[in-house]
Amino acid sequence: MALHDDIRLLASVPLFNGLNDDQLRLLSFGAERRALLSGMTLFRERSPAECAYVIASGAIQLTSQGKNGKPQVEGVAGAGALLSELALVTLVERKFTAQALEDSEVIRIPRPLFQRLMEEYPEVADMVQDRIRDNISGLVDELSKLRAVFG
Repeated sequence: MALHDDIRLLASVPLFNGLNDDQLRLLSFGAERRALLSGMTLFRERSPAECAYVIASGAIQLTSQGKNGKPQVEGVAGAGALLSELALVTLVERKFTAQALEDSEVIRIPRPLFQRLMEEYPEVADMVQDRIRDNISGLVDELSKLRAVFG
């Protein structure tokens, strides 16, 4: 696919919504496309996450190790989904195993590339900080609702 197509795809990802053309171009140019055949594993649960992935096409199943030792399906991510977004800003472990359900393509965004973007465009770092704060605030609200239910 062309660089223009990758830019358009990245612009549709909520975390990157609001980036200008130059910022999206830098991200797209430094990212790498990877093809996955059906059944291939993209990453494994508990492995170090040094990058995030945007699904360009196909479907990726996310599983975690269940309490009974068997994989438990947590969801399926399709085109436009961002996997492991926190890996763009800090070292984390993968929460799931990601496996292609069909032939798929992903765009791999390494942490150093995203850090370069934030260094060259400090307003991007501010935007990411705001979005992470909003996500955490939403999580706290959801936990508060659960606390009220379960006392």
